[in-house]
Amino acid sequence: MKAFILAAGEGTRMRPLTANIPKPLLPVAGRPFLQHVLEALKGNGISDVLILIGWRGKRIKERFGKGIDGMNIEYMEQKQRLGTAHAIGMAKEHMDSDFLCVNGDVVISQQSIKGILRFYKKHKDTILTLVNVPNPWDFGVIELEGENVIKITEKPSKPKTNLINAGMYIFTQEIFDAIEKTEKSPRGEYEITDSIQMLIDKNKVYGHVLKEEWVDVGKPWDLLSANEILLRNLEEKIEGNVQPHATMVGNVQIGKGSEIKNGAYIVGPVIIGDNCEIGPNCLIRPSTYIGDDCKIGNAVEVKNSIIMEHSKIPHQSYVGDSIIGERCNLGAGTKTANLRLDEKNIHIYLNGKDIDTGRKKLGMIMGDDVKTGINSSIDVGTIIGEGTFIGPGAIVSGVIAPKSKLY
Repeated sequence: MKAFILAAGEGTRMRPLTANIPKPLLPVAGRPFLQHVLEALKGNGISDVLILIGWRGKRIKERFGKGIDGMNIEYMEQKQRLGTAHAIGMAKEHMDSDFLCVNGDVVISQQSIKGILRFYKKHKDTILTLVNVPNPWDFGVIELEGENVIKITEKPSKPKTNLINAGMYIFTQEIFDAIEKTEKSPRGEYEITDSIQMLIDKNKVYGHVLKEEWVDVGKPWDLLSANEILLRNLEEKIEGNVQPHATMVGNVQIGKGSEIKNGAYIVGPVIIGDNCEIGPNCLIRPSTYIGDDCKIGNAVEVKNSIIMEHSKIPHQSYVGDSIIGERCNLGAGTKTANLRLDEKNIHIYLNGKDIDTGRKKLGMIMGDDVKTGINSSIDVGTIIGEGTFIGPGAIVSGVIAPKSKLY
């Protein structure tokens, strides 16, 4: 079976992290997000893959080329964003039989793909993967009778179930006929939910409920959840140099050319990339990924965070439940708050909307090329646009526009 991956979106909801990097290449658990999807496919014997690319798609092609580890990868560019049905319809000339279709922004495990393939062998028809979530009104909600899907409703205000479309399908050739008959929705797009409903009306769609963990990476902080899940089965691998008085507990990976200095205390699962300088006398706590060419210095604590390439946290700083972009530098004593005093969920006010992140702990989301001065303080749930300069002693909160200067 061939696979079709939808990876053409601009990732606007992931800003500022996607200001320079296409969403499929955002790093999580040591590799670009899209690579985890490709490895899950390969683990199930699926080697022929078509990737739909769009914004900055050239970088995706440069990263993966014609294939990795024996896979055969082809690319198709979606120049106009006309909806998911339009996107899937573009694959018609490439798919001559039933095919697996995966949204490029969901955490799909190798076991999840194995489950849907087994379920498909039973029914030999269109399959939707489903998952139970606490906030179904944000997704396409599914109604089932037994294993038959009887209705799909996009983002209903009063959902009848907590089952949603998990973004992984097996389609027959009938999906292309349905897409051709699909009309534009009120928001001006061709919705795959409308196309699927046509097949549902013919009793042609079955629902497979996922048992594995699932994350829709639609907002920046979702990367933290994905990172935590994908790090759980980490295996130890030490390629750099660990000095004799550094301590490592649990499974830790250290990249080539990296130096772990005396007094560093690392609690896995943690991945540290190539050519990093860690320590002395720092603490790196679980579920942390540190990219290549980074520095974590004296008296620094990092917890449950993603630190992207070429970023420096040299001394006396705390970073918790945060994402730091590329080429950032935190001045001495920079502190990140990651828990409200009342311990309620952290909300972010973005584009005039009050967004519940669903997280009790969330520090900062920092874009590329940000610099902070000494003793700056960053409040919970702060989003800092790329290229921002935060002066010494500044207190920062809310959503900060790109290239801002704060004193």
